[in-house]
Amino acid sequence: MKTLSPPPRLLMGPGPINCYPRVLSAMSTQLVGQYDPVMTGYMNEVMALYRQVFMTQNEQTFLIDGTSRAGIEAVLVSAIEPGDKVLVPIFGRFGHLLAEIAERCDAEVHTIEVPWGEVFLPEQIEQAIINVQPKLLAVVQGDTSTTMLQPLEHLGEICLRHDVLFYSDATASIGGNSFETDKWQLDAVSVGLQKCLGGPSGSAPVTLSERYVELVGKRRHVEAGIRSSHHSDGQSSRIRSNYFDLPMIMDYWGSERLNHHTEAASMLYCARECAINLLEEGIDSTIFRHKVAGDAMLAGVKALNLEPFGDLAHKMHNVVGVYIPDTVDGEIIRHQMLHDFNIEIGTSFGPLQGKIWRIGTMGYNARQDAVFQTLQSLESVLRRNGHKLPLGEAIDAAYDVYAKVNPLQNEDK
Repeated sequence: MKTLSPPPRLLMGPGPINCYPRVLSAMSTQLVGQYDPVMTGYMNEVMALYRQVFMTQNEQTFLIDGTSRAGIEAVLVSAIEPGDKVLVPIFGRFGHLLAEIAERCDAEVHTIEVPWGEVFLPEQIEQAIINVQPKLLAVVQGDTSTTMLQPLEHLGEICLRHDVLFYSDATASIGGNSFETDKWQLDAVSVGLQKCLGGPSGSAPVTLSERYVELVGKRRHVEAGIRSSHHSDGQSSRIRSNYFDLPMIMDYWGSERLNHHTEAASMLYCARECAINLLEEGIDSTIFRHKVAGDAMLAGVKALNLEPFGDLAHKMHNVVGVYIPDTVDGEIIRHQMLHDFNIEIGTSFGPLQGKIWRIGTMGYNARQDAVFQTLQSLESVLRRNGHKLPLGEAIDAAYDVYAKVNPLQNEDK
């Protein structure tokens, strides 16, 4: 075995992406004990930081140790009891994931679907709520499988009016697109670090409303061995997962610090640095940077004589879908991009597998040089594989987008 030395890839797919250097540095920080006051102080800082990231006042804002899917599963398994009705609007691969996890909780799952590349109108979701009368609405905000961004801003009021819990997985979108937990009246949100937040996969920040906390608190359970005389269990059924039992995790993150697991300290350091990085740049500024990078990439791929996928009015800022031309082999293009230029772009899933590439501009990689490098390399590979395109226009098109926000660049042309 040799010392780890991965190639210097530029990850321009739908995620994961290259980490911010300061995040990597934070991960190498030495550990302290899980109940050391320094460590619990860091935990409190993380809770405060992610309240700002989520734009919420929710007290219960913390990390689930695991990938973004761990956050999804924790939210759903803690809220859903067997037989509960759950509504999942599906507009891509990750809506199907929410439905499957809810089914594994023995929920009565109802789905509505639109073709991949489209999103739902609020009226469509409200009508389904009226028809189904669910306990919980579970919806992805940004689905990287289709690159689409589902508008959420009207759904909270609809859910509140119909007494429905409102949950969203915003893993692919937060930090690169607007997300306002309290303003949009969400009850639960889970995300990951490996997209626009610029970290690795392995920690899942969540935030929970008072309404959600009150509901799952009825299922609270304290394990034997740490239970004291003042502890009492809730009146509802015990949550079926021990690891993803949110009331137990809240007790661990809360003032009593009841033992549940050993916090993944290195990932906590990482998550903390991701949040600090976002907030220092400013949420609005970071979203704008992602928008400009996404607009530049979109302009560039159009100039390569490629057709974008889906409803561009509802595309995420941080990833674009591109139809693979009939004249080339999509996997050969990806292979040459990876092995000749050290650049990774993505394929897709399900009905889009082999039909589109997904090119991301997120986190640390939502920057001008990464956009230019990707477009220049893609132009070379496409040209050598027989795709007809105008030489040099992709970089010019992307340059023009950046020049609009930085007029000094016009002087360099």
